[in-house]
Amino acid sequence: MYALLASFESLTGLPEFFAYAFVFAFGAVVGSFLNVVIHRVPNEESIVFPNSACPNCKSPIKAYDNIPILSWIILRGKCRRCKEPISARYPTVEVLTGLLFLLTYWQIGLNPFLPVCLIFVAAMVSLVFIDAGHMILPNVITYPLLIFALLVRVIYPLVFDGNYFSDMAFAPATSLAGYPVWIISLIAGIIGALAGGGSLWLVGEIWKRLRGVDAMGLGDVKMMLGVGALLGWRLSFVAIFLAAFSGALIGVIVIAKQKEKDFQTQVPFGIFLGIGSILALLFGEQMISWYVERFLP
Repeated sequence: MYALLASFESLTGLPEFFAYAFVFAFGAVVGSFLNVVIHRVPNEESIVFPNSACPNCKSPIKAYDNIPILSWIILRGKCRRCKEPISARYPTVEVLTGLLFLLTYWQIGLNPFLPVCLIFVAAMVSLVFIDAGHMILPNVITYPLLIFALLVRVIYPLVFDGNYFSDMAFAPATSLAGYPVWIISLIAGIIGALAGGGSLWLVGEIWKRLRGVDAMGLGDVKMMLGVGALLGWRLSFVAIFLAAFSGALIGVIVIAKQKEKDFQTQVPFGIFLGIGSILALLFGEQMISWYVERFLP
């Protein structure tokens, strides 16, 4: 999908296994930081100060007790001082982030766009777990995501050779031939943002007027503005489709398990948007190609 700089083995002389091991370990470390974000951002606390501490006894967590994944296993999921259980969410986020970074490296490869993809995945993980725990998608993450995406849209065409945005090969970007590539890329990113966030807003507004209830939170809209700006309109729709399909499936399961059926049961949609966005980033174009080859003449 993207032009590779070179293989890890050709650059270092080491087997590719070491690259995968490093990427997973790096992802786990990032996951440890994301745990701080997931815990503190909803409470409007600084993610920098103070240092991490046990929520129960307030004892500062020593560096040797803050090793991703391993420390939780060694401590058997309990605080060293007060023995209060430590949520399994912490190692879960670390393992999940490591695996997602591994999958991203495997799919994207060693190229200039890899850091962008890893940052995007990390943002999605944060939003998924925050929405799962608090049913909010904080502006402090969604707004910077949009700004980051638009900056990438401008910087990458100026600095790097090659096309890193799949929507550039399709309308309406193709109709802007003759303009500087970075302008076309930026316009395509804005169109993607409007497609991602705007389509959700429109669905929510129509549903509200028809049923008199909110169907879509503005947090979801803001999240998809950033997603759409980076992925473009095609992959934004893939992300929304995957989110809607998986969200509807889970919603049906949740309602089916209720003793008293409540069809107004709220399920945090940001969870599914985050999952759908990661899948769209990594496999969206393959999904579109598969669909077109099999179902369109």
